[in-house]
Amino acid sequence: MTRTSLEATTAYYNASPVTRLFRWGLGASQRLWPALAVRAASRLFGTPLPPRWLGRRRAWGPDWRISNWSFENASLTIYERPAAPHGPLVLLVHGWGGHAGQMVALADTLQAHGLRPVILEMPAHGRSSGSTSNLPQFARAIDYAVARLLQAGYQVQALVAHSLAANAGAYAASRGLPVGKLVLLAPPASPHEYTRLFAHVFGLRESTRAAMQRRIEAREGILMPQFEPAAVGPRIPQPTLVVHDRHDSINRFADGVAYSQAITGARLLATQDLGHRRILKDAGVLRELAAFLA
Repeated sequence: MTRTSLEATTAYYNASPVTRLFRWGLGASQRLWPALAVRAASRLFGTPLPPRWLGRRRAWGPDWRISNWSFENASLTIYERPAAPHGPLVLLVHGWGGHAGQMVALADTLQAHGLRPVILEMPAHGRSSGSTSNLPQFARAIDYAVARLLQAGYQVQALVAHSLAANAGAYAASRGLPVGKLVLLAPPASPHEYTRLFAHVFGLRESTRAAMQRRIEAREGILMPQFEPAAVGPRIPQPTLVVHDRHDSINRFADGVAYSQAITGARLLATQDLGHRRILKDAGVLRELAAFLA
């Protein structure tokens, strides 16, 4: 049976025993010190789980070159193979709570088809420094990474982004991101909806949730609805492929459909029984992506 988004969100946070203490603390502070509850909720909402050190366990072979770029108050980690083909570059980006290792199967496939894969690891994830991040920062990081790669003389053929990074990549593309093609893997359609799931899991009152959202929007200078398909889709000029599994319990299949319908000419590749992450290494999906990007 496929889990609901609420069940998946609950399982995500319950994976860490520390979050159960946060749930108790947030409940108490809502009653005694509401402003503190809003600040604490905002901090927890922006903290990727599992902790970034778990993404460092992967052993990277000597054929990979790992670079670290300073970015805002954190850093970005870049993974590339110096011996990769000198063909068009494809930037690969993991999702929230993910890490660069999740994109290796796709990188191998693209390299075999003559493309040059480069993996971007976001702030507070994997080897990148920082303790918190968020959707607007993901979008800025993608824009910054593409600009640096172009400045270095690369031709950026495409952006391939998973989950929250797909949401961020769609936003960046709608603002003129200079890439040739766009692939959105299991994108979420509504950041606002995720704040509601988060609030339910932690027992936050609607007033606390709304204040948390306003705090994040004011700090980042952007409103959450500006990331939704209806806002970004009509402004995306790139040929776009959306891949989403019908039984994705993290981001609903309807979210992928919304992007495919909002972006002119976009194609939807609907998979079955791969869930949220197995689409990143399924042989059939990888062949479709390589054919679209080649």
